[in-house]
Amino acid sequence: MELHAVIYKERGRSMKYENSISFRVYGKYALFSDPITRTGGEKFSYQIPTYQALKGIVESVYFKPTLMWYVDAVRIINCIQTESKGIRPIEFGGGNTLSIYTYLKSVEYQVKAHFEWNGNRPELEGDRNEHKHFQIAKRMLERGGRRDIFLGTRECQGYVEPCTFGEGEGAYDNCPELSFGVMYHGISYPDETGKNELTIRLWTPVMKNGVISLIRPEECTMLRTAGKQKAKSFSMGTNLSGYSELCAEEKL
Repeated sequence: MELHAVIYKERGRSMKYENSISFRVYGKYALFSDPITRTGGEKFSYQIPTYQALKGIVESVYFKPTLMWYVDAVRIINCIQTESKGIRPIEFGGGNTLSIYTYLKSVEYQVKAHFEWNGNRPELEGDRNEHKHFQIAKRMLERGGRRDIFLGTRECQGYVEPCTFGEGEGAYDNCPELSFGVMYHGISYPDETGKNELTIRLWTPVMKNGVISLIRPEECTMLRTAGKQKAKSFSMGTNLSGYSELCAEEKL
């Protein structure tokens, strides 16, 4: 894995980050379910992973409330193909029912992401050490993540390993442009926005030559408030360990 310098233009000025990671994530099945199909209990996967699912994968590699991960781009490596399965989920009233879930089959993606400090967590300023967090994130990526990797849902196990974004051949490298219509982008949580509410985001992704450039959460224009919620409180030494403790933990 290489240290990438990622440049973004925000409000007319350039912003440069040198804490970007790129990795390969793959698995036998994935289910990035469309919320519309959940009403009847039969889930149907989107053709591509959602921003929120990719962010969850990155946070499974390494997560701290001190920082926020932003997914910059995803590259589709394998052909998009689906497979339907008969599932017997447990009903709330007891017993089982029969549902048909449609999964993505044999998936592989290359993902590029970077982190920024969470400005809504001023109490964690003492934990802001960019070099330390970046080095820990790289080591966790090399080890397959701090937590289990799931591709959209619990039954779809995934695996991650470092890579150079753009290397190798992809199934859609010669596809000039492909739009996937309006789809779910993610949920904005209180500790990320500073507001005591949950906001659902939608967007229209477009793939160009196999790569989808993901917009930042604040750039989404299709929004809907889902409810009220307060951010969880963190305190160093009580329910949060600093980077020094994490480094000592790794040596054990």
